[in-house]
Amino acid sequence: QVQVVESGGGLVQPGGSLRLSCSTSDMARAKYPMGWFRQSPGKKREGVACISWRRDQADYEDSVKGRFTISGDDTNYTVYLQMDGLKAEDTAMYYCAARRYGYDCTLNDEEYDYWGQGTQVTVSS
Repeated sequence: QVQVVESGGGLVQPGGSLRLSCSTSDMARAKYPMGWFRQSPGKKREGVACISWRRDQADYEDSVKGRFTISGDDTNYTVYLQMDGLKAEDTAMYYCAARRYGYDCTLNDEEYDYWGQGTQVTVSS
């Protein structure tokens, strides 16, 4: 079973920054797309950002474009989500996920097979 582990969440003031990290136990995962998702109480899980090394592709949900940056290090099979200009509405549990098949970057959570436990991000003054 492939393990996915997130870290880096926490409490930050509006306008601040956080960097989330995601590592996987299966080094081969680095060749397949990975994504970041978030869910806040009472809301559906939504895709935030995804990355595909093979397609040299990244995509972002509209509300985070220009503020969040997804990147990856295929030497240590880690994906990062740099979050700048954080807003209260970014508060949520953030999850990292990996696709088992396919090479395309997608924000559709149904396309992902392996999920981490999540890391909480709270933006508040």
